[in-house]
Amino acid sequence: MTTLRWGGVTDIGRVRTANQDSFFAEETLFAVADGMGGHAAGEVASSVAIGVFEGATVTGTKDLVALIQAANRAVLDRADQNNELAGMGTTLCSIALVHDETDPGEADHMAIANVGDSRVYLLHDGALTQITTDHSLVEDLVREGRLTAGEARQHPKRNILTRVLGNEPNLDVDSWDVLCRRGDRFLLCSDGLFNEVDDDRIASVLRRLEPPEEAARELLRLANEGGGRDNITVVVVDVVDDGGVSESASAALADSPSTLSSGSAPHDTTSSPNDHVSSAPARTGTRTHRRARSHLPTWRAGLFVLVVLGLLGAAFFSIRWFADNSYYVGVDDGEVTIFRGRPGGVLWIDPKIEEGTGLNLADVPVARRDAIRTGRQQSSLESARAYIANIEDLIESQKPPTTAPTTTTTSPSPTIPVNPLVTGPPVT
Repeated sequence: MTTLRWGGVTDIGRVRTANQDSFFAEETLFAVADGMGGHAAGEVASSVAIGVFEGATVTGTKDLVALIQAANRAVLDRADQNNELAGMGTTLCSIALVHDETDPGEADHMAIANVGDSRVYLLHDGALTQITTDHSLVEDLVREGRLTAGEARQHPKRNILTRVLGNEPNLDVDSWDVLCRRGDRFLLCSDGLFNEVDDDRIASVLRRLEPPEEAARELLRLANEGGGRDNITVVVVDVVDDGGVSESASAALADSPSTLSSGSAPHDTTSSPNDHVSSAPARTGTRTHRRARSHLPTWRAGLFVLVVLGLLGAAFFSIRWFADNSYYVGVDDGEVTIFRGRPGGVLWIDPKIEEGTGLNLADVPVARRDAIRTGRQQSSLESARAYIANIEDLIESQKPPTTAPTTTTTSPSPTIPVNPLVTGPPVT
C-alpha cells in the first residue's frame, strides 16, 4: 500500500497586490493553479478551477484529464455569468495517486497532468527532473532551437502562454504516468518559484530538507529572496512507502547476471573479481566454487534475455500505439493539415497526413500561426477537427460585414422568356 505525506504553501510575493494562486492537497490528489486576468479575475479563475477538485475521485489518468477539462468548463461558465470576468484564465498542474483495481499485482503510480506553465517535478535518487512541459511561447521557441533554456528564463515574453483553462471549450491536457518508488519526492509549483530559483537550488533544498512542509517553506523563502516578483505556490509530496515495489526492484537487480559477475558480493569469501580472469592463480576450493556458480548464469541469463526481449517488444508496441493514436494540427505546403503522430515524429516513426482542411495558413489569425507551424497537439482526431472549426469560426467572425452594391436605375428592357434552370440533387 503506497503512503504519501505532503506540505504546501502559497504567498503573495513582494510585488503583487493580490495572490491569484490556489492549491489543493488532500490524501491522494494535489493541484496548483496560477490565475490571470484583470482586477480579481485571476484569483477567481484559479479558485474556481481548484474548487472542482473538492470531493473528486481519481482512479486513473483519464479521470485526472477529465477533471481538468471539467475545471476548464467551470471557468468558462463563471466568466459567462459575469462580464467583468471576461477573459480570465488559469494554469493548472495536478498529480493523483492511482491504482489499477482490476489488477492487484499492478504497482501504484502517479498520474500527472497539466495545462499552462505551472510545473510538476520529480526528485528520484537525488536527481531532479521536470515532468511537465510548459505551454508557453518561449518553450515553443526552445523546442524549435531558436532559444536556449537560459535565454528563455530572461526572455521578455516568457509569460505569454499558448494554452490555459478558460480560453476555449475544447481543451487539450497533457498527461503522464510515473511509477511510485519509496523515497521519491514530487514538487508542484507556480512560475513564481522557478522564475526566481533555478533547478539546481530547488534540487538542493529537496535533497536537504526531509519534512515536506519545511522544504516547501524554504523554497518559498528563496523565491521571495530572489525578488518575489510573482505569487509563489509550492506543494511537496513524498512517497513514504511504495508497497514493496522498491524491494522487488532491488531483488530483481540482485539476481541479474551483471550483478553476479561484478565480483562485489559481500558474503562471498571464497572468490574475488580476479577469479573470473584466466590468469588468476588457482586456490584450494575456489575452482569447485566457481564451477558450481558457472551453472547459475546459464538459466538466469536465459531468463534475463527473455525479460529484455519482452520489454523491448512492449516498448516497440507502446511507441507504435503512442504514435498511431496521437494527432496534431500542422502545415503541409501552406495548408493547415491534420497529422497522425507527434510533431517531429517519435523515434523512427514519422507523422503522416490524416486529412487536409482546405484552410490556408495565411488566412489563420496571426496569433494562432506559430502554434500551428510548430504543431498543435490534440488528444484525438475529433479534437483536431474541433480546433480547426474554432479557427474557421474565428476567421469568419473577423470578416468585415458585406454591404449591398449601389445600383443605377435604368429603363426596363423587354423581358425575354427563358427556360427555367433545372438543378439536380446537391453534390455531396
